Amino acid sequence: MAENKTKPTKLSVAAFIDGITDQSRRADTKALVKLMQRATGEKPVMWGPSIIGFGSRHYRYASGREGDMPLIGFSPRKAAIVLYSLMGFSDANALLAKLGKHTMGKGCLYIKKLADVDQEVLEDMAVKSLAAKRARQPGSTD
Repeated sequence: MAENKTKPTKLSVAAFIDGITDQSRRADTKALVKLMQRATGEKPVMWGPSIIGFGSRHYRYASGREGDMPLIGFSPRKAAIVLYSLMGFSDANALLAKLGKHTMGKGCLYIKKLADVDQEVLEDMAVKSLAAKRARQPGSTD
């Protein structure tokens, strides 16, 4: 079975952010780090070369594949900011309707820029997603 490529690294989050050449994307990344740190109470950690994650949890699929992943996280990509693990709670769709301009992918939320969304709604989604994960899998914050 293939090994999971997305793992926590010792790379510096600050250095990663400083390497973002687009000033607007860098500012959005800094703001998202603060938002997610408030929501989780966790310090940011680089997962792989481009994902900033908060907390961690272990997963195991019925297929036998298992690994670790951030409780929530994001990646400031060139085309959009990809937000991971912000769903999975009872009123997620209601909050999505209030979020603002976004698109959805397979388990991911995409925003072009932070100004396009309501940051309070985004933080509420992070808090609720995290609470739902912790209720399903207590002790998942390492």
